[in-house]
Amino acid sequence: MEFFAFFGGIEWSVEIDFFDDLDEVVLHQVLPNVETFAAAISPSYLLEEPYRKLLIAIARGDGKLLNVFRRARINEAAGGELLSELVDLGILLLEPSREAPLKEHPKQKVKKHLRNYRIQPKVRFRAPFLRFWFGFVEPYRRDIAQGKTGAFLENFRQHQDRCASLSFEQLSADLLSDYFREHDPLLSEGSYWDRHSEFDLLGISHSGKVILGECKYKGRKICKNELNKLKEKALHSGISVDIYALFSKNGFSNELIYSRGEKLLLFEVEDFRRLLG
Repeated sequence: MEFFAFFGGIEWSVEIDFFDDLDEVVLHQVLPNVETFAAAISPSYLLEEPYRKLLIAIARGDGKLLNVFRRARINEAAGGELLSELVDLGILLLEPSREAPLKEHPKQKVKKHLRNYRIQPKVRFRAPFLRFWFGFVEPYRRDIAQGKTGAFLENFRQHQDRCASLSFEQLSADLLSDYFREHDPLLSEGSYWDRHSEFDLLGISHSGKVILGECKYKGRKICKNELNKLKEKALHSGISVDIYALFSKNGFSNELIYSRGEKLLLFEVEDFRRLLG
């Protein structure tokens, strides 16, 4: 799962020895052969401006469309054209917001503090490797090619968990969908964000059940406090939840395990094997 988060999508382009741990692969295979990996980026002009700048902004930010343009210092018109091209190429995908419109009818007045608020989609990479490349490698590629790896390594060690977490969230969404597929399929799924907060997963089933999920790619067990924080966020966003679903890399506290039931689903790493079938 961890290797997929960094190298998914490049398996057939570059030979990688996956018997080492991730740090060893990056240090001894990616960095010494950085230009070989760069040659696997297709189309190659993604490494040139303005594509490069936009893709780095997507990989390093929260994915919200306007934030991406600000980070890349690209205006909305030019950025929109680039995004459309990259979506058509299968490099990126746009995940629309599911937040309810601020206006229920055209003449409705919006509260003053919300007048500048805009509901916006998120931009995501289709291939995990491209997110890793533009988030970590490409900003330092010239230095890496000259043997200067210090800045890259510092950034990688600080933020690699976030990169893995994003793939863990996407796989968790697939697992949740698979779990409900036979008895109550999800009609709406994916992450959810609004002006109050962000949630890793929110699904609405055929029967109308609302499933709210949290994914933790951490080196420790999830305790009940995480569930309580998720409930508080849901209350603040006005989400009426029928089922909570927690996904953990390293399991759960006994208190959570004893609370498992129809209204609380717990998924561990072993549960992801069902996606391989």
